[in-house]
Amino acid sequence: QVQLVESGGGLVQPGGSLRLSCVASESILSINAMGWYRQAPGKERELVARITRAGSTNYADSVKGRFTISRDNAKNTVYLQMNSLKPEDTAVYYCNTHPSTITWGQGTQVTVSS
Repeated sequence: QVQLVESGGGLVQPGGSLRLSCVASESILSINAMGWYRQAPGKERELVARITRAGSTNYADSVKGRFTISRDNAKNTVYLQMNSLKPEDTAVYYCNTHPSTITWGQGTQVTVSS
């Protein structure tokens, strides 16, 4: 089964930016849609952004205009550019197919705090 490894998280001040990466162990060319999800403490995991094989994107209302999802099929990688970060963006971020079909990875922690 495909394995996914997320990276790029960290501690950032409000208003700052981070770029997350998700590298797959196999080609993602055949995967129709990939997504970035996040789970904050005490909350359910939620879909943040989604990108199809054709490049169409969808975003949660809470991140629209601030986050950008992209994919590089040649590198088996999906990215999430996060700008204008807010404290409420603090969470562990995961990537997966959409709908999710792959065993969840460890995710990458994003903490937005001054």
